Amino acid sequence: MAVRAGGAGEAVGRPLGYGEALRRLRDAQKTAKGVSLYSRYVNRPVGRVLAAGAYRAGLSPNQVTLVSAACSAAGIAALALAGPSWRLAAAVYAALAVGFAFDSADGQLARLLGRGGPAGEWLDHVVDCAKITALHAAVLIAFHRHFRLPGDGWLLVPLGFQLTAVLIFFGGLLTDKLKPRGGPGGPAAAPSRLRAVALLPVDYGVMCAVFLLLGSERAFRYGYTVLFAVHVLFLAAFLAKWFRELNALPRQAG
Repeated sequence: MAVRAGGAGEAVGRPLGYGEALRRLRDAQKTAKGVSLYSRYVNRPVGRVLAAGAYRAGLSPNQVTLVSAACSAAGIAALALAGPSWRLAAAVYAALAVGFAFDSADGQLARLLGRGGPAGEWLDHVVDCAKITALHAAVLIAFHRHFRLPGDGWLLVPLGFQLTAVLIFFGGLLTDKLKPRGGPGGPAAAPSRLRAVALLPVDYGVMCAVFLLLGSERAFRYGYTVLFAVHVLFLAAFLAKWFRELNALPRQAG
């Protein structure tokens, strides 16, 4: 069933076809500034296809957000409950990656329908925060229940990763909210490809890919730990950058 959109996603009195919806979604993409290569060339395009399908199915952006949450929750539950295997690796990766793609689709669908708003943004961020927190908690559970760890110190790795990931998510979100919106100006500068490559290690899509190593306990432990160490370095750089940018803003009197 096609949805009748109340905004840009509907011609006069006529729901869009799949191809037309896909074209309009392609023309209404957010800026690629500060986005890694994976999100720019893989996750957003896949999310665009899912958003066009969701439009034709009559789903709302919030419903797409809940689909994203369900996919991610399935992968996280499987990680916590099942022992390491290559079959589990494929299943967890697929669930997390599809959930991530639907996470991109909800915002794209909202722009197509002209239905973006604070409630939808709130729901999206709450789901993102829950997903990040639960994912590393599931790794901790898997380490404790299913892995033959050389020592209990390995249990600190997912706890540290969880703290680091939440700080990156919350710090970036809060910084974006506190920085003033720029007024209209000239054309935006082209996004840096070097920066897009540099941001790959902290892209959630790369985080999903590390679970492809779950067939080997040793490979997963070391791959996950290396990614954790990289996140710690990025967190230090991000915190310094965000504080410097906010500290340079004019101070309010009183």
